[in-house]
Amino acid sequence: MQTRQTQIRSGWPMSPLDQAGAFDRMDDGDDLGFYARDRFVSHLDRTALDMVERIVGTLIVEAAPVILDLMAGWDSHVPAMLRPAEVVGLGLNENELQGNPALTRYVIHDLNQDPVLPFKDRTFDVVINTVSVDYMTRPVEVFEEVGRILKPGGLFLVIFSNRMFPGKAVRVWKESGEEERVLLVEELFDRAGRFERPEKYISLGKPRPQDDKYAGVLDLSDPVYAVYAERSGRSAAGRTRPELAQGIDTAPGGPELECRKAEVGRTRCCPYCGERLKKWAVPDNPFSQTWDNEFMYICFNDQCPYYVRGWEVMTRGLNRCHSYRLMYHPEKDRCMPVPVPTPKALRESIVEEDA
Repeated sequence: MQTRQTQIRSGWPMSPLDQAGAFDRMDDGDDLGFYARDRFVSHLDRTALDMVERIVGTLIVEAAPVILDLMAGWDSHVPAMLRPAEVVGLGLNENELQGNPALTRYVIHDLNQDPVLPFKDRTFDVVINTVSVDYMTRPVEVFEEVGRILKPGGLFLVIFSNRMFPGKAVRVWKESGEEERVLLVEELFDRAGRFERPEKYISLGKPRPQDDKYAGVLDLSDPVYAVYAERSGRSAAGRTRPELAQGIDTAPGGPELECRKAEVGRTRCCPYCGERLKKWAVPDNPFSQTWDNEFMYICFNDQCPYYVRGWEVMTRGLNRCHSYRLMYHPEKDRCMPVPVPTPKALRESIVEEDA
């Protein structure tokens, strides 16, 4: 007899979700016992956590929403600007849930033992799952259940990074690359059969906070991947992409941007962020390209919209872990991109702090 899960999976031939042992774990012991230990620690660095809050705050547009934090801990990452009517936490550690200031109530429930959510149909406006989708052993059933308890047009937001408890993460997740994990979550939305087409937002390449315990060891902040979709039925008005929360929309465009570019030779300022470009000595053969001039001028502002957006643009082009900075060629009097793999790249050739 075919189960509902088998029927759903038949439409995705050769999917890694269907491989034998896809949801096996190194530690298949009792999850309630594993999570009984209090872990009042941040699983991402401060920059990444700020981005999580910005994503949540941008995508939730409902007035006084009723929110479910699925697989919750001690922090639900709901920004202060939101005024939810209720935030319910579903998790496994009672002390952490009790200490979560965002929650109005909580439920202890093991999704891997029982994926049926203990809530009525169409209860919630929003369901958030943060850095825990990789621990679901029955994710299709959970995604189906989320679709059941969401109101039509309600938002299911799944956020993850590249950090995990290796013993509890399922095999298919650990054996997939970061881009492949985005595809896995998109497929889970599709298999559930209750959602509109999922969208994604990826935040990469931001510098790691200087006071972070891994500063000096890791240059970059933890990546943040968000995959989200609305429950079928209607669409919430005003839901926009998370990138607007970064201030990227404040960058000039159209005629104003072209005017600024035309003035770079005189102003030596970045047309996107307005900061002064730094004089940069051209190496003999940078990135396999030879220029015949001695100096370029580059924007080294890590908050520049051109540089920030570059991480996502390059990821779409399958060049993950790269962005680009704006570079001005003084002899040709034109702006161009120069690729960078980290925020520190190219800085060793700066010859003066202010050009």
